[in-house]
Parts: sequence; C-alpha cells; structure tokens
Amino acid sequence: MIYRGRAWVLLREGKLIDDIDTDMIFHNKYLAITEIAEMGQYAFDNLEGYRDFAKKAQPGDIVITGQNFGSGSSRQHAVDCFAALKVSCVAAQSFGAIYKRNAINSGFPILTVKEIDLAKLKSGDTVEMDSEAGTIKKDDIIIGKLEPLSTVQKDILKAGNVFEYAKTL
Repeated sequence: MIYRGRAWVLLREGKLIDDIDTDMIFHNKYLAITEIAEMGQYAFDNLEGYRDFAKKAQPGDIVITGQNFGSGSSRQHAVDCFAALKVSCVAAQSFGAIYKRNAINSGFPILTVKEIDLAKLKSGDTVEMDSEAGTIKKDDIIIGKLEPLSTVQKDILKAGNVFEYAKTL
C-alpha cells in the first residue's frame, strides 16, 4: 500500500521524539469521549511543541516519529484520534506493543521505520510511504526504508479491521 501526504516530523533537538506515550497522544482527561469523530481535536494535546497538531492536521497527513510510540496504557483513543483526523498513517521507529496491536486490529496503518535521512526531510514536506517496496520517498528520491508489514497485518488492513478480517477465515 502507498501512503502519500504531508509529513509531520516529530522532532526534539534535531532527533525524532522517542517514548511518546498514550497520555501524550490522547490525554486521560478526554477519555469520557466515546464518539471517534470527536477524538481528533485532542490528538497530541498533551505533547509539548505539538499541541496545535489537531488544528493544523489535514486528511492524508503522515506522522513520523521515533521509538516506542504509543507506549503506556491500552487506550484505543490514542489510535482513533488519528483516524478521526483522517491521518493516513503513523510511521515510527518502533511502537509500544499494545498500541501496535490496537492499531492493527482497528485497521489503522502503522509503519515501522528502519532508517530515515532527517537531513532531507522536514515537517510540511510531501512524502510517500510504500509498504510493499519498503521505501520512504520525497520528490521521488528514496530517503528512508520501512520494515515490511506482516501478512496478517496486510490482510487486516485490506479487510478494514480485525473483525472484518475474521469473517474471511
């Protein structure tokens, strides 16, 4: 699958931000919200330097970040807030285990970054993430590599979520 959109490169001191937990993604004070459509407005509301993300995000945007993205709790809101904003995918160097499982089960695309040339990328640039080729491109030039998706992850994404995928078995 190919995801093309405007990049949000989450940086601190010139490096991708690591250990963005679910409370930074979607603060616990908003957990009473149950309508997915309402969750987007609070995405990154508790992440210093990115609190305006929800106001500026556009459909198709791609979030690029460091290691252990989504660590912490099992809150599904931390996945659903991006879906509500129509973010096309999140690409991180690694994901918290529960976040990863929630995203896959929901059919929300998460891509694992093997390498990326941050000298050639800034927020606002248009990038293309090709999960089949395993490439990250900017202006048709490869600037990074992605780990391949598992067969099951691809099947769940194609089906829409784990429940729809289960109907095919």
